[in-house]
Amino acid sequence: MSTDRLSGLLDEYAELEKRLADPAIHADQSTARRVGRRFAELAPLHKAAGELEQARADLDAARELAGEDPSFAAEADAIAATLPALEERLAELLIPRDPHDAKDVILEIKAGEGGEESALFAGDLLRMFQRYAERRGWATEVIEAQDSDLGGVKDVSLAIKTKGVPDGGNGVWSRLKWEGGVHRVQRVPVTESQGRIHTSAAGVLVLPEAEEVDVSIDPNDLRIDVFRSSGPGGQSVNTTDSAVRITHLPTGIVVSCQNEKSQLQNREQAMRILRARLLAAAQEEADAAASDARRSQVRTVDRSERIRTYNFPQNRITDHRIGYTAYNLDLVLAGDMDGVLDALAEADRQARLAGDTELKRS
Repeated sequence: MSTDRLSGLLDEYAELEKRLADPAIHADQSTARRVGRRFAELAPLHKAAGELEQARADLDAARELAGEDPSFAAEADAIAATLPALEERLAELLIPRDPHDAKDVILEIKAGEGGEESALFAGDLLRMFQRYAERRGWATEVIEAQDSDLGGVKDVSLAIKTKGVPDGGNGVWSRLKWEGGVHRVQRVPVTESQGRIHTSAAGVLVLPEAEEVDVSIDPNDLRIDVFRSSGPGGQSVNTTDSAVRITHLPTGIVVSCQNEKSQLQNREQAMRILRARLLAAAQEEADAAASDARRSQVRTVDRSERIRTYNFPQNRITDHRIGYTAYNLDLVLAGDMDGVLDALAEADRQARLAGDTELKRS
């Protein structure tokens, strides 16, 4: 156990506690929320360190008393037996965690191979994530969506936020970060007249939502174009040029938004997505520099690169990264995702305890 690391983190916790006690910090809600998240993230470590320190003090006292009265020996042995579990818990909390775990996310779903059936499946995934968020008490907001003709979605960006400060620093990202990749569906499409099972896919990209302090964007690096919004099939749904397309020139990242009625609102939403993508790109560069085994999410919607399969005839869901299989697909699509997400979280915990940086998210 790193004594220096523990001491540094406990000092940081004490400093954050002082900052949050100062009423002045709440004048800036963005800063207060960021400090509150970090404080909540360190709270389990502070609690575990305190419990271990108290147990050791109680053991010393019991052993001292046992020297005068043998009846205290059993109490000392009982206290000593609790120490390994407390030490293991503290050691686990000292393993560097994902720095984005407390963050909210922007989740993008894109239809891929399979035409209209893929768009319908992308719509199923959208509703699955919305229902899961509702179960967790999170707020959701569709930032941008391109609907398909039969009621599916070709492309959608969904913001998912915790309400208040996430407990223990475990925000939306800590639960949904492994959802990025290709999701494959096997079922009889509504467009299939012969009753044959088809395979199609949709791509999911999960981005930690970046605050302005996380990403610095030079306005001179942006090209902003406006155009008229359009609906399914290309028909015009707005008589003014309210839709916005932002191009980040240094990286070539392009973001378009047209869901809102005003140009200003669409620009703000596009900037949210752009900040999240730039933060993810910066993180990928850091990961690539730190390791040859680059950890990134699948960007292409190719059925052969799937992370998970949803098999409707068997009511089966299979996560191919960890070998997880369950026959409750109907419940998962209704938002009961904790089974597969808990399995992924446990696999990640075991990987970090074994010395790997994290479970690969694709």
